[in-house]
Amino acid sequence: MRVLGIDYGEARAGIAITDELQITAQGLRTINHNGNDKVLLAELDKIAKQYEIETIVVGMPLHMDGNKSKRAEITEKFIHKLKCKFNKIKIVSQDERLTTVQAHKTMIDLDINKKRKKELVDTISAVYILETYINKK
Repeated sequence: MRVLGIDYGEARAGIAITDELQITAQGLRTINHNGNDKVLLAELDKIAKQYEIETIVVGMPLHMDGNKSKRAEITEKFIHKLKCKFNKIKIVSQDERLTTVQAHKTMIDLDINKKRKKELVDTISAVYILETYINKK
């Protein structure tokens, strides 16, 4: 059984997954959903079945002071949709503050070109969200 990490955004969602022992997190892909959660949920359903997902971790975008952002409210609505669709899978949120900053630093360190950065930033952020979660366990 694996854990799935999601960096949920307005147009794209970065997806990361653990190995079967839930020790490491790897980027899986970015799903372009253009604001259509039905598209995203359908893709997540395929992934959940393929990888036997037992837990889904969704990044929660909080302000630096820990208060909820407007985006956090939207993310909470998405989490509700996840809980309705995947009622046999544990769904949790994870503070995602600074994960995008970390992702950009990683891409700079790896000298990734601008076009590729846009494709990878959400997936790398999802990896950081998932790593934070598995390290807490």
